[in-house]
Amino acid sequence: MWKDSISILDRKRNRILQAGGRDKIEKQHKSGKLTARERIDMLFDPGTFVEVDNFIESRIDDFGLDKKRVPGDGVVTGYGEINGRTVFVSSEDFTVIGGSLGEYHSMKIARIQDMAYDMKAPIIMINDSGGARIEEGIDSLSGYANIFLRNTRASGVIPQIAVIVGPCSGGACYSPAICDYIFMVEGIGKMFITGPQVVKTVVNEECTVDELGGASVHASKSGVTHFTYKEERECFEGVRKLLSYLPGSYLEKTPVIKKQEESSGKKSLLYSLNSLVNRRNRQEGIDRCTELTEIVPDNSRKAYDVLEVINRVFDKDSFLEVQKNFARNVVVGYGRIEGQSVGIVANQPMALAGSLDYDASDKAARFIRTCDCFNVPLVVLVDVPAFMPGTAQEHKGIIRHGAKMLYAFSEATVPKISVIMRKAYGGAYIAMNSKNMGADMVYAWPGAEIAVMGAEGAVNIAFKRAINEAENKEATREHLVQEYKEKFMNPYVAASRGFVTEVIKPEETRKRLTAALKMLKNKQVERVPKKHGNIPL
Repeated sequence: MWKDSISILDRKRNRILQAGGRDKIEKQHKSGKLTARERIDMLFDPGTFVEVDNFIESRIDDFGLDKKRVPGDGVVTGYGEINGRTVFVSSEDFTVIGGSLGEYHSMKIARIQDMAYDMKAPIIMINDSGGARIEEGIDSLSGYANIFLRNTRASGVIPQIAVIVGPCSGGACYSPAICDYIFMVEGIGKMFITGPQVVKTVVNEECTVDELGGASVHASKSGVTHFTYKEERECFEGVRKLLSYLPGSYLEKTPVIKKQEESSGKKSLLYSLNSLVNRRNRQEGIDRCTELTEIVPDNSRKAYDVLEVINRVFDKDSFLEVQKNFARNVVVGYGRIEGQSVGIVANQPMALAGSLDYDASDKAARFIRTCDCFNVPLVVLVDVPAFMPGTAQEHKGIIRHGAKMLYAFSEATVPKISVIMRKAYGGAYIAMNSKNMGADMVYAWPGAEIAVMGAEGAVNIAFKRAINEAENKEATREHLVQEYKEKFMNPYVAASRGFVTEVIKPEETRKRLTAALKMLKNKQVERVPKKHGNIPL
């Protein structure tokens, strides 16, 4: 009896594993794509994945297809461990009915979303689908709605990560769009609301699939995706790396690479080695900071790469940049100081002189709010001349977009620390986590310039008559510029009024950040109860 029952179970399990059939699996491989299960094996720690609802079958009652029952219904769902932490997953299977979303397909995804929400653990949603299953009509559309509702409910509660490794079109795009992060693989990942044929028919515009919604387009132009990779293995390694910076939910603190001790309280060999490594990393960090004055020119008009500053202030090779090809005038991403995860926002003088435009404001605001959701402290490196001027910026809504960044910093309750490296002018100074916007600590380097605007512009406006009436206009202007800098632009003026916590040497930056983060680790901010704020979207 048991033997027969177990044999039936084995046959059913094997049918599930081969649901798409060998031919479709081979076709998937020939198209440069992995299968749904291969992706899961690559993502999770070996031997930890447990499948859920694997015996559910598709139900298609129309078009004479009522006898069509496909096991798994085109999606694999379950949970496992990534770096020893529980994570939930849904992985669409393009080899089964094209990965199309029907009633039970969506029900499986919604159930695993509910489990992730209840367990307060991250969820990864792998997208490789032909879209809504036409044969199931309204059931497939309502299935999308169920998923979107759960995406929204879980937003800010647990990390939600979407991975686009195949087609993702129409309404299907909005589940990834609500997630915290989107990963795409070049060549195989596609996202668009309407395909090239519809675009040509409706607006008479010709474009390829990649030109419309390929990974490079969304990475550099639309800003839809946060990370892009050339192949799937690298992509899933990236997902695992991102999770190492994030807690499992809003209830947890950020991960820290901790030292380990034996239960006896004596230091183990591993503890000793970790201590040695940490001390070495600490000293290397201090040593690297001595190079900052060589990297950052004292002339505020000369450009430099802020990534070089980041790689010296934070733990070596710890920086994970987010949206690196979009709005390059601001850099955002995760790094570590003494092993602790932090979110980094920095102006990039190599692009638009580090000024803030509408795309950079959106990019920074979204990242700030994500860090705040998951208790990741924020470190802001400031070298900003202004909000980008011009009719294009005004007409694209720089006021509305810039307000998002102001709102995000003001709303954030995590530890917030700023370092003004060179210049911080006007409204952009305020927007980059200034003291009166709620920054806990604001440090400034000795040569920092903090003012309403640059000296030249300020003198031309404030002393226009005096300059015009002077015999030697250029000499007068130069004298006034120098006087303005000495009286108004140096960091000691701001420090004397409490807008700067301390003026520090560049090589002291890492040391001050480390101490501040330790001091702020138990920060708590009480908020007035309300439904939610009304951020200017």
